Amino acid sequence: MKLKKFSLRIRIFLAMILLVLIASILMVIITIYQYNEQANEYHTGRLERKENAIRTSIDIELLRKTTWAPEEKNLRLIFKDIIYDLSDINQLDVDIYNLSGELQISSSSTFPQDSLTPKIKGEILDRLADNVDHRVVLAQKSPGGIENQSSYTYIYDNKLKPIGILHLPYLEDNSEQEKDLREFLIRLGLVHLLMLLIAIIIAYYVSRYITRSIQTVSDKMYQTTLDKRNEKIYVDDASLEIYQLVDAYNDMVDQLSESATKLARSEREHAWREMAKQVAHEIKNPLTPMRLTVQSFEQRFNPNDPDIKNKVNEFSKSLIQQIDTMSAIASAFSSFAEMPKQKSEELNVTEVVRLALDIFNEPFIRFTSQREEFIANMDKTHLIRIVTNLVKNSVQALEGMQNKLVVVQVGEEDNKVVLSVKDNGKGIEVTDKNRVFEPKFTTKTSGMGLGLAMVKSIVEAYNGSITFTSEPGQGTEFIVTLPKN
Repeated sequence: MKLKKFSLRIRIFLAMILLVLIASILMVIITIYQYNEQANEYHTGRLERKENAIRTSIDIELLRKTTWAPEEKNLRLIFKDIIYDLSDINQLDVDIYNLSGELQISSSSTFPQDSLTPKIKGEILDRLADNVDHRVVLAQKSPGGIENQSSYTYIYDNKLKPIGILHLPYLEDNSEQEKDLREFLIRLGLVHLLMLLIAIIIAYYVSRYITRSIQTVSDKMYQTTLDKRNEKIYVDDASLEIYQLVDAYNDMVDQLSESATKLARSEREHAWREMAKQVAHEIKNPLTPMRLTVQSFEQRFNPNDPDIKNKVNEFSKSLIQQIDTMSAIASAFSSFAEMPKQKSEELNVTEVVRLALDIFNEPFIRFTSQREEFIANMDKTHLIRIVTNLVKNSVQALEGMQNKLVVVQVGEEDNKVVLSVKDNGKGIEVTDKNRVFEPKFTTKTSGMGLGLAMVKSIVEAYNGSITFTSEPGQGTEFIVTLPKN
């Protein structure tokens, strides 16, 4: 998983732990590096001190004690007695070579062969001759992997003339230092382990503290909606950035509240304008035939006509029919505008649905129920209006179709009444599915498009739900779920 997918709290936590781990690793690396530097300086200085001490002893021997002439050919004789004393005093093996690099005498024959050589290499002799201080120090490893240094320097007579070469092989014994290093690293590791545990605890609380305010803002944002009053956020002991974020959110809440108020007012005004247009349009439809009927009757009216009585009756029936149409339009709009008033009574849902279907004469309507009795508390009139509107829509959707079928089912699920009305009609187009429950929306050539909007209003008044599934050319099914109580 990529780091960007982690929450801010986890990233802060991991960053703090990572810093502690990196600091611990760097501390170990620096410690080991410092140890190696100090060990090298120690051994280099120790070899130099022992070399100076041995050279001083050799100078004293050559100037004051020896009875042999301080010449190259007498090196073996001069040092045959004191070389072991020099080695024991300084705890260091001593080798004496002539100027040609041939071994003359050594204090130990058990020293590793890569250090005790019968002849010094020519390149070493050249370097020794070319150096200003006539001293060469070589670092090398024995076959056993033990590091050692070898120093080469001239031995001078009393006239500062070179008569031989002093070779001091120095074994670097780091066992004590390595033991101290291991002990120190163990203690350092324990300290850093304790620091890591403390860092984990601190990182947990610090990350929690930093993200707590952000989480509060996030929770409030998730709860922010247009259809209710949103609460502002008030935080204490937050950082400047969090305060700025909270202030921005609170400003947004104020602007959102103002925008929601304006939007609601605009929607109400628009709804009333649309409703007024729809009412005017629907009322206007019967007015035109009414006017034509009156004009026709006025032109054809003859009091002496023997059939005048029948013509007056026809005229009256035509006007009454148009007036009834206008009355139905007014009632429909009135029923839609009026919030359903619940008159709860205990009733048998199966029986009421069957009663509502009795007004339909279509033979293709089928009714089934899981049980003969579903007892629920609801308004009988509202339930009948739900059934009749849904069945009426299904019947109208079957116009011009073959093998017509409308199936009405009543069942129960999770202590709720489930009413299903399914047809095999032409279905609902995908582009129209989001507008099915909108007032005034209809795909029929007649009707006002208020039936499903009214049904949805009644269902929501009961805290129920209405859903539908539809496939163009295959049919539609509406499912209404209502609580029993």
